[in-house]
Amino acid sequence: MSALIFADEQGSPSTPVENSLGMKFVLVPAGEFLMGSDESPDVLSKNYPQYERRRVQELGDEAPVHRVRITQPFYLGQFEVTVGQFRKFLEASGYIPESVADGTGGYGYNANYDPTKSDSGDAFEGRNPKYSWHNPGFVQGDNHPVLNVTWNDAVALTKWLSEKEGVKYRLPTEAEWEYACRAGTRTRYASGNDPESLIKIANIFDADAKGYWSRWAQFALSGHDNFAFTSPVGSFAPNSWELYDMHGNAWEWVSDWYANNYYAKSPLDDPQGPADGIVRVRRGGSWHTWSLYARSSYRNWISPNSRYSLVGMRLLREVQNAKRAT
Repeated sequence: MSALIFADEQGSPSTPVENSLGMKFVLVPAGEFLMGSDESPDVLSKNYPQYERRRVQELGDEAPVHRVRITQPFYLGQFEVTVGQFRKFLEASGYIPESVADGTGGYGYNANYDPTKSDSGDAFEGRNPKYSWHNPGFVQGDNHPVLNVTWNDAVALTKWLSEKEGVKYRLPTEAEWEYACRAGTRTRYASGNDPESLIKIANIFDADAKGYWSRWAQFALSGHDNFAFTSPVGSFAPNSWELYDMHGNAWEWVSDWYANNYYAKSPLDDPQGPADGIVRVRRGGSWHTWSLYARSSYRNWISPNSRYSLVGMRLLREVQNAKRAT
């Protein structure tokens, strides 16, 4: 299968297209890949010995491995949406993020918060009105990924951009996201099978972060990525399609509803996910994510109105007048 040239757009895989908010988008060609993972609990337990057996047994929704064909090229954000870009959107549109609009806030880091003494046992404090997209409890610059945004916030941004620019923006499907993350690879990560290889390409839970959460030190990478919290987008090496932070930094919303058995009935061409559901899928892991959950095939899900100190977004921009792959 070949990637096809398209009309009425500028750019190539090495020449990103930039929009009105300063977001850069890289061309992802049409093509096909094998989606998911068929690694057994025995194999994963051997390679991730620090994890309880139940954790690797809970990964059955990554199977079966199935062929997927992405029939049209698309532009994907070269970086995750940043704090500065999200601020510009709010100022220009008047949109009020859900964490502010409903008055309940988001989640954030508090050095004095003890998960073992909270009702939820969550790693972060919240919901609390003091936490939102502009305050996850730690310092972020405008070039860091925006956090504490809901699925609905992300969709609002895509709709506003589409109306403003006359080009369709949306969240990627789960299949488009994994296709772009893998960028031609079949390994656990774009960097290979070894979790320690993530140090080169991802900001995840490592030796720099474990000092803040010593109770989970056994799950930290042994290497240092020099960031205990979020990093400026693009701080690490990109994958072979010039996409940055596909692993780590911030979880990324995708468009799909979640169903644990969807892969067994997924169509070959451009799967869109279930027609309905209760929770939406997020992908890629974050600055606080353990390596098992940062794999290319890993699936996670939360309510579309959830806002969390680990969750952000990456947008897709459709190619105008794209020709379908043959």
